[in-house]
Amino acid sequence: MLVLENNRQDFGVDFQENKKSLNNVSTIRSKSLKNQIAGYITRFIKKEIRLESEKEELIENQEKPEEDAEITSADNVSADVEPIVETVKLKPTTK
Repeated sequence: MLVLENNRQDFGVDFQENKKSLNNVSTIRSKSLKNQIAGYITRFIKKEIRLESEKEELIENQEKPEEDAEITSADNVSADVEPIVETVKLKPTTK
């Protein structure tokens, strides 16, 4: 999304603030379209922050002793965590 790429510093995790920022950087006459775009930006930023936090947590766990950070089964890795595990290059172990 070009608006977000060019004005990243203007947006955050608050929907109301994102609507105001969107008004400042663009002209969108449709209220529903503006709300949809502001909602998308808000969800996108929240997800980005959550994924970064999970990635940092995985890195911290990787630095701990193996018994604390070990993933015991590939079946225990949820679909949400698999991409993060691959990003950090952890490989689930099976016992």
